[in-house]
Parts: sequence; C-alpha cells; structure tokens
Amino acid sequence: MPVFPSEEWLGEFVEKINGSAEYADAAATWEGDLVFVYEKEPDKGVPDDLYAWLDLWHGKCRSAAVLEGPDDPKATAAKFTITAPYSRWKSVLKKELDPVKGMMQGKIKVKGDLPTIVRYVKASNVLVDLTTTVDTQFADEV
Repeated sequence: MPVFPSEEWLGEFVEKINGSAEYADAAATWEGDLVFVYEKEPDKGVPDDLYAWLDLWHGKCRSAAVLEGPDDPKATAAKFTITAPYSRWKSVLKKELDPVKGMMQGKIKVKGDLPTIVRYVKASNVLVDLTTTVDTQFADEV
C-alpha cells in the first residue's frame, strides 16, 4: 500500500486517472498541467514540502513526477498550483474536507486562472474523487 505523499502513491493515482471514463469525459477539453504542493508537517511524518506534477491533457494524464521543489521548471511553468499542508490534503483524501470549499475558505491555495477551474469543476471533482480510490497509507499513520 503506497504512503501518501510519495512517488509510488502518485503513480497509482495516475493509473486511476487514466482508467476513469468519467474523468475522460469531464476533462475532454482540458489542456494544462498542475502542481500539487503538500506542505511539510514534520510532526506528522512529512519533513519537507513535496511537489507533485501532473500533465493533464484531454481527459488523460500524459505524465507525472515528483519534483525537486518550487524552482523546478515544471513547477514554475505549471498552469495551476494547488497548495495545502499535508494534514489538509489528508482531510481531502478521507472526504472530510471538500476541496472547493477548502479553496473558498482559504484552507487550500490555488494559483492559476480561477475561471478555468470553475469551468472544469466537474473534472476537478472527479479528479479529487479518484484520489480517494487509491489504497492509501498516510505518512502519520505508518
């Protein structure tokens, strides 16, 4: 079972994305990459910020990677960056926090074109739902 956050977990998430007909339909016209930033919480087993990059294109994930940090070229060029502390991401994955509400409440920070996110809210919701289908062990529960 992959530990969240990790490269292994990201790989399983990509498999879920690419296997989802619902996501393929909802994101059929989506073009652009995004970076998830899982902010460090050393007391919870996450000693450093982790940057995960997804190249999303027309309902598929063409590529994904754990990045070196904020100065990685993929991080600086990403269409969107979504940032939150590890424990907030854990709450999203456990369906305790709706990510859209989290964004509106400032608990999850988004950098990028907000109207685009609004236009693709169904695709975003499916993407979040897919995170909950990855068999996950959390870093603070290892």
